Amino acid sequence: MMKSIRLWWKFDGQYYHKDFANGILNLWRWFPTIWKDRNWDQSYIYKIIAKKLELQADYIGSRDFHVDAKRDAERMRLVIRLIEHQLEDTYEIEYMDYHDIKYDFIPTDETEKWYEMKDTHISEKYDEFFAKYPRQYKRALSGEISRFNRSEDPIENKKLIAMDISHENQERSRELLFKIMSDHIERWWD
Repeated sequence: MMKSIRLWWKFDGQYYHKDFANGILNLWRWFPTIWKDRNWDQSYIYKIIAKKLELQADYIGSRDFHVDAKRDAERMRLVIRLIEHQLEDTYEIEYMDYHDIKYDFIPTDETEKWYEMKDTHISEKYDEFFAKYPRQYKRALSGEISRFNRSEDPIENKKLIAMDISHENQERSRELLFKIMSDHIERWWD
């Protein structure tokens, strides 16, 4: 019995006050994130991963105990930025910056309870968007990327190609996020 108490004190007991203080600090740091957490969709999973990586990047980067500590902290911050892109749908809606559309809501019945949305293209700059992503544009034209059925209207067709490229870029961003984590997470420790 005394031997087990001595072993506990040697390896755990003498640090109990530090563990307790660290636990209280963790509660303080995590409280806003956990308070806002919901079980609705993937965005909350992303937020928890981002918070963990933020805390770990600050810790590992500031201590700089191993050769690649600064680089590992940079990778963690890159993953956090990619998570922010996922949360904000940065690439998914990027094509919308390249066109102007006017939306009208037209009543579909006499009571005016139901409306149909009609969009009218005012202007478009999809060629600039396509020039920004030439490889994806080529893949979309060849049919390799094709989430949406093409249209006979040339302007609508350009919009659908731009949407395909945007969806592809969002997916590539998500894959890169998890690829970086998969390749490096085993080395993210101090």
